[in-house]
Amino acid sequence: MTYCLGIKVKQGLIAIADTRITSGTDTTTKKKVWVYQKDNCSLFIMTSGLRSVRDKAMVYFDELMEQNEYNKMYKAVNAYGEQIKRVAAEDRATLEKAGFKFDLNTIIGGQLKDDDEHKLFLLYPEGNWVELGSGAPFMIIGNSGHGKPILNRVLREDSSMRLALKVGFLSFDSTRVSSNNVDFPIDVVLYKKDSFEIVEQRYEKKDLEYISDQWAQELSTALQNVGEDWMEKAFHNLPETAI
Repeated sequence: MTYCLGIKVKQGLIAIADTRITSGTDTTTKKKVWVYQKDNCSLFIMTSGLRSVRDKAMVYFDELMEQNEYNKMYKAVNAYGEQIKRVAAEDRATLEKAGFKFDLNTIIGGQLKDDDEHKLFLLYPEGNWVELGSGAPFMIIGNSGHGKPILNRVLREDSSMRLALKVGFLSFDSTRVSSNNVDFPIDVVLYKKDSFEIVEQRYEKKDLEYISDQWAQELSTALQNVGEDWMEKAFHNLPETAI
């Protein structure tokens, strides 16, 4: 399983991707985010799904990025979607015959020279896509259930990039402690609006373990301060137990 998170706030984009690859009982580490950085072209891609589909689609897209220049994000996203369809035409029948589901979900973010702002897209296995709009300012692919609550409660479009990264890490950490197939190291990508420069940073468990421990302690302390008056109706009718 995978955890990949893309966040769009007014200041820019934040992406977080875990690196754990599980195959049966074997566990390895592999990067799940790709960055394309040229003049007036800043773009990143994160994927979740069947590795053979992902690797082939990325090889095809790499060739396109070397041969072509795209001036808007949606054009690059369309080109990537076409490569997913190309792989599907070549491999879907064989994969499904062997019992594998043709599965690849992708998050693409960035800004190209004629885009008026930074953008974030979600692509489905069929190659179609949606752009992140004015609703929730994030999208997750892979193991998404455990990390959403804190994002929904805290993250807003006008949140700072620093807050977004902090909340994003805690979302990953909630997923990590609840799932044995998502883990460190994590790759972080930052993009500031109109900068056309992507920053990458990898974090090991030892780098952020103290933040995880601090968050666990803060949660425990906050829980002790939550009001209990509402419980009285429930506990009032409990029979007394002789000691």
